[in-house]
Amino acid sequence: MSGVTVLDPLLPAKADAQTDVDVVTFGCRLNAYESEAIRARAAEDGLQDAVVFNTCAVTGEAVRQARQAIRKARRERPGARLIVTGCAAQIDPAAFAAMPEVDLVLGNAEKAAPGAYVPSEARVRVNDIFSVKETAGHLIDGLTDRARAYVEVQNGCDHRCTFCVIPYGRGNSRSAAAGEVVEQVRRLSAQGYKEVVLTGVDITSWGQDLPGAPTLGQLVARILKLAPDLARLRLSSIDAAEIDADLMRCLRDEERLQPHLHLSLQAGDDMILKRMKRRHSRAQSLELIAAVRAVRPDTAFGADLIAGFPTETDAMFDNTLALIDEGGLAYLHVFPFSPRPGTPAAKMPPVHGKVVKARAERLRAKGDEALARHLRGQVGRRVHGLVERPGLARAEDFTELSFEGLAEPGSIVALTVTGHDGRKATAVLA
Repeated sequence: MSGVTVLDPLLPAKADAQTDVDVVTFGCRLNAYESEAIRARAAEDGLQDAVVFNTCAVTGEAVRQARQAIRKARRERPGARLIVTGCAAQIDPAAFAAMPEVDLVLGNAEKAAPGAYVPSEARVRVNDIFSVKETAGHLIDGLTDRARAYVEVQNGCDHRCTFCVIPYGRGNSRSAAAGEVVEQVRRLSAQGYKEVVLTGVDITSWGQDLPGAPTLGQLVARILKLAPDLARLRLSSIDAAEIDADLMRCLRDEERLQPHLHLSLQAGDDMILKRMKRRHSRAQSLELIAAVRAVRPDTAFGADLIAGFPTETDAMFDNTLALIDEGGLAYLHVFPFSPRPGTPAAKMPPVHGKVVKARAERLRAKGDEALARHLRGQVGRRVHGLVERPGLARAEDFTELSFEGLAEPGSIVALTVTGHDGRKATAVLA
């Protein structure tokens, strides 16, 4: 989970009203991006009356939700073809194949391949993900949510954090060629998208497998140079251990690179970080935040944090809790520790479930305080918001803005922040 930010399950989206194919997405933005490729491939393959479940394996809860959704779909659409793919299917295909509701299980490498959804006798098609060498970025031009577009620049992960199964679902890190990424961004910009988000499993490792080992910062600089009409470029979740000097220069010099970084921190205690096999210390996290703020003072930071990792004591948890204030974090994604079968962390002495739950609640409450603090600091500021839907926009630093007035989704409008409700800022058109 170096750079994976987990989202709530996304609602089913129809691929084509005539074919009646739904794609139900669980997990991260990369999964959502790839669901667009699934949707397109299913249409090309002539799939009809089907539901495709693009699953997540980051937590046991994500797997449980997927299984629950599959059973519900079978009750509601008894004649539909139910297909399961994604990370959970890649890691444990037998478990989904054993479900009587499931008609087909596809691996991550197979889910957007030509002919993937053409009927065949094979009920399980899942190959060794570590044999995949093809680079990312070849699937679609970008996942769009009307306001912004996402471009996959990288897939897979070379790191082996002790709690994480993602490498076994995604394989080793593969980077998209810089030229392909730039062309995707240029096409999306020409289509009218004002903001593009670079996404992947571990995007700060981008380029390490390419000739000359270019850096993410060099890719960002190239995009901004060769796509001059793009108004805003944003990064998805990044690994705090891998921010390069070129990226720091872009943050300093390029206003179009948005001042918002979501860090995969996971913990704020050095012993827990060591047991997680993370590659940064607590001090290094704070040093990075300070270094970014020194060159881009208006940067807002988010973070992924895990509550109740095995062996975590009250004192260790307090160190994580304190990191939120010390780092001035604004946005938190909190995960109660979920042991994943086959990972080293699953064999470590566990924290009692009730304690894990209580610590997650305390982290979330602290996150609410941090967000409210961030929002108070926005009052009186003049910002530019990307309109996501009528009356709702995102500022450069990802502050959510509620406003009155007419503005087209996808447009950028000037706003003055007038207050907040603890969850989002209120603003008026400037």
